[in-house]
Parts: sequence; C-alpha cells; structure tokens
Amino acid sequence: MVIPTVTRSTPFYATPEMHISAAYRRRAGAAPFRRQEPPDAFAKMANWIMRFLCTFLLFLATSTWGQAPRQIAAAKPQAEGPSRKSALHKSTLEAYLRHLYVWGPTIQVEIGEPRPSRRLPGFLEVQVRASAGGASQEELFYVSRDGSKILKGLVFDVARHPFHEEMARLATQSDPAFGPPHAPVTLVLFSDFQCGYCREEALLLRKNVPASFPEEVRVVFKDFPLESIHLWAKAAAVAGRCIFRQSAALFWDYHDWIYQHQAEITPENLKSKVMEFARAREKQMDLLQLQKCVDTGATEAEVNRTVAEGRALQVHSTPTLFVNGRRLVGQMAWNQLRQIIEYEIGYMRAAETDASCCEVRLPSPLKD
Repeated sequence: MVIPTVTRSTPFYATPEMHISAAYRRRAGAAPFRRQEPPDAFAKMANWIMRFLCTFLLFLATSTWGQAPRQIAAAKPQAEGPSRKSALHKSTLEAYLRHLYVWGPTIQVEIGEPRPSRRLPGFLEVQVRASAGGASQEELFYVSRDGSKILKGLVFDVARHPFHEEMARLATQSDPAFGPPHAPVTLVLFSDFQCGYCREEALLLRKNVPASFPEEVRVVFKDFPLESIHLWAKAAAVAGRCIFRQSAALFWDYHDWIYQHQAEITPENLKSKVMEFARAREKQMDLLQLQKCVDTGATEAEVNRTVAEGRALQVHSTPTLFVNGRRLVGQMAWNQLRQIIEYEIGYMRAAETDASCCEVRLPSPLKD
C-alpha cells in the first residue's frame, strides 16, 4: 500500500553540511539533493492516521482468516448429519404411527395425500387408514407445513356451530328418513341390521322421536354393515336399498320387520326371508323387480357409499348416532338422548333469533 504524504509550501533553509555535500556531489557528477520540505504537524497527523488504519485492517484480515476455517469445521458435522424427519414423507409418518398405535406387520396402513386444512389454517390434513381382514380404522391428522409436528384432536371454530364440519359432511338427501325435512335437529344413524344394539336403538328412535318431537326432529338412516363379524348384514342392507328404490315408506316397514326377525335370519335364508316380507306386501311392490335387484346386487354401490361416508367420519362401531353433527357412540337411554335433543333445539332457536336480530321492519305480507 502506498501511503501518501501531505506537504505544504514553506521556506527552505540549507545547513552548512548540505552546502559541503552539494559541492562534493557536483564534483563527483552525482545528482544534487532534492529540495524537500519538513512536514508540519498536520502532515504528521495525517500520516499517523493512515498508518493506524492500515495496521488495523491488516489485523482484522488476519484474525478473520484464522477463524474462518474453524467456523466451517464447526458447521460441517451439522451438514453431514442425518436429514431431519418429516411427517410429510409417507414412510416416515407410517413408521411413526405404527409405533404410536402398536400396529404390527399384519396391519396395512394407507397414508393419504396431504391437503390444506380448512379447520386449522396453516396446517395440512392427512387421512390415514389402517386395516386388517374385514376390520378398518380411519384417523385424521394435522401436520405442520414443515412436517415436524403432528396433531390429532377436535378443532372448533367459535364463529360456527361446534359440529359444522360434521353436519356438512353428513349427506342426508338420498338416504331413508322420517320426520319433517326442515326440522331444526337432524339425527343421522349409522346402523347394522345384524347388530343387537342397533335393534334396540332402532326401536327406541322409531317409538319415541315421532311421539316427542313430531315437528322438530328428522331421522336419517345410513347402512354401516360390519362385514367382518356380521355375515348377512351387508346383503340385508343391499336388499333394504332395493326396497327403498321402490318405496320410501316400505323401507321403514322392512327396517322394523328385519330387526323384529333378526334372530331368525341366517346368511342362507336371508333372500327367502326378504321375499317373504315382499309377498306380504305384493300389492305395494313389484316382486320381480325386487328379486332382480337383490340377485344382481344393484344397490351395493349405495351401501358402499354410506360405509365410506362413515369411515371418513371415523365411525368404527354401530350404532353411531350424530345429533346435528354431535357424535354419540353406542346405545343410549331415551332420557339422556331426549335431553341432548332438547338442548340442541334450544341452541338452534337461539341461533335463529341472533341471526334475525336486530331489525325493525314495516309489517308486510311480502318477504325479500
């Protein structure tokens, strides 16, 4: 680095020694002294500052150069370490869940594709299905976007009905139902025609709901046959759907009849029993059409649809009842169920009042 010097124009004073040396240099043929001016205080200060800055910069460069290799060496093990696990990798999530639930090699695990969660913004939803033989279980997990965290639980939006999501996912338009279509409370029942507890639940609902809540409650029936333990349940569901295609009212006759005769039915005599039921009502039914429907399993897809709907809602057993989306598993005494229904009716009425408040209108028979 070239360090500049700062000079000022000042008088020049020659010493005797310089005159002698100059004369000697002329005789020797050497170049004379160059005329230089002694630096004043300002020049000395500028030169000192420049030297200090150069020394300081050199010190910094030396110290940084010595520390850089140590910093790289310290970071190197982290870069070479194992990659961070992520629940967004299907193999990682499957291994983790197998350990969590003690799912052995005989259980098949299917990991769904992650999708943005509506219930929990900022997270992804991953549907997981585990199955072994005829048994299956579906679970919903919330995974952070970086894959480091997994959540499992209920998520509620205080601005909506607590079970808004369940209500939205429970289709009720194409299934057997009784009660007013626009009732404030809807009961959706996942049931199995071969299940003893389902028989008791069916008798309870059929007897008490129309008598206690004729205008306030609608009941929707959904097939959920447990094929692994009930051998004729699905065939009975398919037959029931065949009857429902002909008459919604006759389906409920079949519903009541098959539960009443549950103990008499076997996989071998189911078809003959169904036709026995139909012949007793031959004036109201097309027997040939019914027999063809049962023989070909024409309504099996409809049964599969309700089973898939139940699994998506984590229904694992029957009976499972949803009261405006609120899940109630197993048989329940009527007094308890009636209280839940009454509470839900009050909640819905209060919500309607809040929605219409607060507005004053002129009386008119016309509506907007």
